[in-house]
Amino acid sequence: MTFLEPQRLWWLLLIVLLVVAYVLAQRQRREYTVRFTNLELLDQVAPKRPDVRRHVPAVLFVGTTAVLIAAMAVPAMPVEAPRERATIIVAVDVSLSMAATDIEPDRLRAAKESARGFVETLPERFNVGLVSFSSTATVVAPPTQDHEAVMGSIENLRLGPGTAIGEGVFASLESIRGFDEDAEEDPPPAAIVLLSDGENTSGRDIAQASSVAAEDEVPVSTIAFGSGAAMIEIDGYQVPADIDKEALRALAQDTGGHFYEAESESELDEVYEDIGSSLGTEYVHEEIVTRFVLVAIVLSMATALTSLLWFQRLP
Repeated sequence: MTFLEPQRLWWLLLIVLLVVAYVLAQRQRREYTVRFTNLELLDQVAPKRPDVRRHVPAVLFVGTTAVLIAAMAVPAMPVEAPRERATIIVAVDVSLSMAATDIEPDRLRAAKESARGFVETLPERFNVGLVSFSSTATVVAPPTQDHEAVMGSIENLRLGPGTAIGEGVFASLESIRGFDEDAEEDPPPAAIVLLSDGENTSGRDIAQASSVAAEDEVPVSTIAFGSGAAMIEIDGYQVPADIDKEALRALAQDTGGHFYEAESESELDEVYEDIGSSLGTEYVHEEIVTRFVLVAIVLSMATALTSLLWFQRLP
């Protein structure tokens, strides 16, 4: 729990003053009782009452006042709420190494299937975009709530030479900035999900891209896809399909995203499921002033009832 107007809690100092005033009043009352020399008459006009009961209405009154002051400070609880204008960019590596068959039937087709499943499970209110990158990056589908169109674009992805991971991030950021006419001044809550099976070989470097993404407050969750033990043929030569996991991990960490490893289509499905659940909601503060007011009403009623039952008067 938190308070949205915490400066108002300074009013609780009034409670201290009330307690001090009450203690002083009780002390004066005892001193007056001692000065009253006719003890037999005192017993008749002021019969003994249990000490604890005498203080209960005062304690309840102080509690009521404290709760009302706390309500004035606007208490709130963190609750999960659907993200509004949420924008997710799926950036897929379509470099030639994605033709490797260490994942059946091959990396690209397995990645396509899992990416389609990810988009399909996102809430309809989400805007989803698609970026592909090889030696350059391309915005294949700008952010839209037409998830079917995005899934169709995923199916049409084709291989190309080179791997420009940094350019993939930059293209994704540009797509987010162009989301709507308010995006420059009021950017939508956004995230990038980047899947790659290689290392950066073209375009701007990953560190530069992560710096800009962090400045824009756009987390990049990265997925290192593939076993890293595959060979592919390029221009008649067998070339290892390596994965730069450390670079992808650093990209995620520097931007506030998460790093994942997936060596099969099923593992990739699990990764997307985890990402989807984390992107679906955000924590917001929900006011609970009414609860505090209700507690104050109950305490005030208890104050009145104890005073009437035990002392035949309202406090």
